[in-house]
Amino acid sequence: MGLDAALDGFWEAADARQLGIDAVQVVTDNGRHGERRRMDDIRRDVFSVSKTVTSLAVGMLEADGALGLDDPVLAHLPGLADTAAAGSAAITIGHLLRMTAGNGYRWPDDDADHPGDAARDFLATPLVAEPGSAYHYSGGNTYVLGRVVHAITGADLRDFLVPRLFAPLGIRNPQWLRCPLGFSLGAIGLQLRTSEITRIAQLLLHEGTYGGHRLVPGDYITRMTTDTTNTGRAEPDNRTYGLHVWLCARDGAWRMDGIYGQFGIVLPQHHASVSITAHCRVPTTRILDCVWEHIVPALAYNRPR
Repeated sequence: MGLDAALDGFWEAADARQLGIDAVQVVTDNGRHGERRRMDDIRRDVFSVSKTVTSLAVGMLEADGALGLDDPVLAHLPGLADTAAAGSAAITIGHLLRMTAGNGYRWPDDDADHPGDAARDFLATPLVAEPGSAYHYSGGNTYVLGRVVHAITGADLRDFLVPRLFAPLGIRNPQWLRCPLGFSLGAIGLQLRTSEITRIAQLLLHEGTYGGHRLVPGDYITRMTTDTTNTGRAEPDNRTYGLHVWLCARDGAWRMDGIYGQFGIVLPQHHASVSITAHCRVPTTRILDCVWEHIVPALAYNRPR
């Protein structure tokens, strides 16, 4: 089956299953590509796809020698130490990336309209587990990483990434929703087009290079999928979490993943990426099932010879 027929099959099946797909885009290393869309390629909140982008900023700063994954978070945010909960001094950058900080903090406010300082509140939340010992998915981890980026560079997360990631990818003037203190949310709120998710997915597929230029260290991209945590979740595609990416249970694939079905799926074995934007009101693993049922079989025909 060719890629066009595969995309038609995916689109029809997704409609029949009420998966709420707005756009899908496939790019292969053989130069073949295709897309289907219900609307113009406009920017939208890509939700937790934002987390992966924040992780890339951390990888850049590690390569700069500005931080290490074993650094205590409070070493970079010492002004928050006076209210930190007992044991929070042991939380490291790596714990935040793996979602194993050990506290149960949840951002409690609609529209991220949090009074006070969410980073201070995160670190002041009592620990329920030793840092590094238990997985607990929370956007607060990622927000604090963004605050570390600011503390090290003097630039907000979004502004740090404009010259080093967004501009080289041709993503012009992207916006990132901010907290009331003016910091990018990090965990959510990045506004991207489907085609811009594709460019980031292609960067991941090619181990941190894009257009012949290295933007992120290759060893960090590798660690994103090898430094992993068992989430304890039942669904096979949600059982393993990397450094702010999810590992799929099939074909060695991995993904950026935002609520309602925002995906940037990296398929190294097939030399391809699949990007999706959606407003899916059922479990979004059903979108992944549909991708593997209809699109992935066609990718075998597109492998470089």
